Amino acid sequence: MIVAGVGFRRDTSAGEIERAVRLALGLFRLAPERLDVIATESGKATEPGLVEAARLLSVKLVGCTLSDLDRVAGQVLTQSLIVLATKGVPSIAEASALAAAGRDARLMGTRVATERATCAIAIGEGR
Repeated sequence: MIVAGVGFRRDTSAGEIERAVRLALGLFRLAPERLDVIATESGKATEPGLVEAARLLSVKLVGCTLSDLDRVAGQVLTQSLIVLATKGVPSIAEASALAAAGRDARLMGTRVATERATCAIAIGEGR
């Protein structure tokens, strides 16, 4: 299973989120058609831009609880001090990708960022 974990500011457009996902996929030479899931922190899983980006990419959208993200916190490659201060976890994009990718999940590399969104790619056996 290939998962794009996404972090973003509220009211980020679908185009911006889709651009971050495609940028991350391209970095690891993965075709968008190989993507199975977009994941983020459950509090933002219903944001219109994210819902539309998942639709545009024809993938399932998964919300991860803060407990899910905390469980994989030791596996993230980068940390956001802002996310740590506001959410209590070191990462949204990387942790969401790992949590949603399930068993034996691993990050392809560090997250990539656009102006309003971040995206990390993980591969795993699924939830």
